[in-house]
Amino acid sequence: MTMGMPVGFDLDLLRSFVAIAEERSFTRAAARVGRTQSAVSLQMQRLEGVLGQTVIIRGKGGSVELNPEGQYLLGRARELLALNDDIMRSLHATPVHGTIRLGIAEELSARYLPRILDRFSHAAPAVEVEVAVAASCFLALKLKSGELDLALLRAGLEPRQWPAVEIWHSPMRWVTSDTHRQHLRDPLPLSISPADCPWRPSEFSECLWHGMVIRALEQGGRNYRVVSTSTTTQGQMAAAQAGLAVTNTLADDRLAEGLRIVRADEGLPELPECRYLMLTAREPRQPATDMLAAQVSEVFGGTARRAPRPPSTQAITG
Repeated sequence: MTMGMPVGFDLDLLRSFVAIAEERSFTRAAARVGRTQSAVSLQMQRLEGVLGQTVIIRGKGGSVELNPEGQYLLGRARELLALNDDIMRSLHATPVHGTIRLGIAEELSARYLPRILDRFSHAAPAVEVEVAVAASCFLALKLKSGELDLALLRAGLEPRQWPAVEIWHSPMRWVTSDTHRQHLRDPLPLSISPADCPWRPSEFSECLWHGMVIRALEQGGRNYRVVSTSTTTQGQMAAAQAGLAVTNTLADDRLAEGLRIVRADEGLPELPECRYLMLTAREPRQPATDMLAAQVSEVFGGTARRAPRPPSTQAITG
């Protein structure tokens, strides 16, 4: 036995039905959809004929009610109409062209950048993305100078008084070689970012990340010595892989072979949490910047919120 194709809905009938349900009047619904009352009545007869059942109950004085089947149809009709309207808006929208400039902190790039670019390529396929992967302090300077449209960087290094949205936060963890025991040495050998960051404005005497690690050790009463410095996470990890030092990373980073997280019972002090912000240029290229920002928020879990203003001693002056 051959099954027939299911009967499809006429969206014009559904649109008139929704108008009747919301206006509770054939007269007002007819005015809303731009038809005569008799035309709308004929539409409802056709709709109930397709359904094979009544969905509208006419009362005295022209009142209109929906029976349970009509209430069910109302919810699904709204969904169908919303989907139809969304598809039509997307297909008729003017394609966005041009170039957008994105800066992302180096420690975020491996995990999040591919997903951001993939999503944005579907949202705006005609837009070229220029990506700068660098230290947060360098990205902040590029944002201030107008060289970026959107920047994802570490909190505390953003330009002063610059609106920001917090997109993500993570605890820091110590990292050591899984075959060496450098984390047990005294003084503790460190692989860390340089204290004198080449991109940091001269008014700061200390790199924020460097200072955070050093303060944690000093407050924990742990002796240390810096044996290797690098402005990139990859460079710092290389020293740990070689068994020369310990370093630090974001809590959920994927570690390369030969590395492991130092356990809480192995004697190193707890490191503070890191927050990351999304900042938009003063004169961004639009609408591409807003489209990219929306994809960034989705990639980071849709939990973006306006960031609190940091202490002035941790911000780049503008």
